[in-house]
Amino acid sequence: MLGPEGNGILYVRREWLDRIEPIEFGWTNPARYADYGSRDMTLRDDAGRYECGTLNTVGCFGLRAAIELLLEAGIENIAQSVRSLAARLERGLRARGYELMLDAPPEHASGIVSFRHPGKHCLSILADLKRAQILGASRQGWIRFSPHFYLTPDDINHVLEQLPAV
Repeated sequence: MLGPEGNGILYVRREWLDRIEPIEFGWTNPARYADYGSRDMTLRDDAGRYECGTLNTVGCFGLRAAIELLLEAGIENIAQSVRSLAARLERGLRARGYELMLDAPPEHASGIVSFRHPGKHCLSILADLKRAQILGASRQGWIRFSPHFYLTPDDINHVLEQLPAV
């Protein structure tokens, strides 16, 4: 969602609130959390029962800005762009002889593309890519890319051009 690390959103249907136990307990879980003299540990009757302490306020504002950006760009536009960029990357990798971790049909495809070179270690390739200002991640011997909507097809082409030959 492009937000700061360590922040997220939890949605719980009201009818599930009493079935899902908070995994941590802190000062803002109880209904009377603002009454510092109270020892009543009855949980709040809303989703605040899952907030066990002081919120990461800076992170919350960052997450809000990220969500606003996503909504401005349009979720469907983003989804289409991500699928298109990932498909372009997959086609280019196959054409260059790389092994793809998954070969999902388009209706089950995601924006995550993991691949490996048959003869080179992923960390060596990632180090070379980093020198070319291209960031990927190592995942158990595979290289993982997750292109997002702010990239262009030319960016994907540049990544492919920087990869070592198979």
